[in-house]
Amino acid sequence: MKMGILSRDRQLYTTKRLLWTVKEIGHDPIFLDTLKLSLVVRDRSFEVYYEEENLGQMDVVLGRIGASITDYGLAVIRHFELGGTPVVNSSQSIADSRDKFRSLQVLTKHGIRVPATMLTRSPVMTMRSVDLLGGMPIVLKMLQGTQGIGVMLAENPSAAESILETFWGLGHDIQIQSFIKEAKGRDIRALVIDGQVVAAMKRESTTGEFRSNIHRGGEGKLFILPPVFEETAIKTAEVLGLKVAGIDMLESHEGPVVIEANSSPGFEGLERATHKDVARMILEFLVRHARGG
Repeated sequence: MKMGILSRDRQLYTTKRLLWTVKEIGHDPIFLDTLKLSLVVRDRSFEVYYEEENLGQMDVVLGRIGASITDYGLAVIRHFELGGTPVVNSSQSIADSRDKFRSLQVLTKHGIRVPATMLTRSPVMTMRSVDLLGGMPIVLKMLQGTQGIGVMLAENPSAAESILETFWGLGHDIQIQSFIKEAKGRDIRALVIDGQVVAAMKRESTTGEFRSNIHRGGEGKLFILPPVFEETAIKTAEVLGLKVAGIDMLESHEGPVVIEANSSPGFEGLERATHKDVARMILEFLVRHARGG
């Protein structure tokens, strides 16, 4: 089986593990640098070229799309889909989860608890957000971003206003979000594959940072999910249509709060914390998916 791994960098831990494990389970790994793919529609067909060579038919593709190339990456995945190639995750589920505010809208519609959040371009409403969202500090997030990039903590209204004006001036929309103090710089990452939580860890900042992402210096430890957190992670992936997802949650006084659903989760920290072969679990699901299971 020809299994395509769509990624910008074959030297990344997750990409290397996936490519190596494809071989280990007896299939052919095909590394696909997203920006080296060219898409052609003609004669009622969908063609994909890698550099200058026609790629031909793939059996299945795992899409790992970086935030900086979301639009092009989605076009690539959609092209594979329309050409009849099974792809994980789907273009629609990636689009819904990659837009942070869109994902919060979908989750709220389905009764999943998320942080109180405002999206606005109004300076007046920016100042009102402090009251509406429960007081300072507040969290400011770019609508697209991964690994904690584009996430800022504003300790007072003037700092928030300054940050927002800067990003608005650069043409970026920013969502304003309540800060869940009781989380204390910790979050929970649950990996969901095909409707099941297969691994989970608790991440904690080791540098005084409020962001606990592994890429921001956070440390991950094995965590056994309480049933309500497991149910929340599974439902989050389901309503967003994600077959493989990293669901990030905070522990609040009211229970689990979903802060993000990652459609291209890295798993170096998760494998290290849980000692599970995450790469194999993902790829075994891909094989079943390609075979219609």
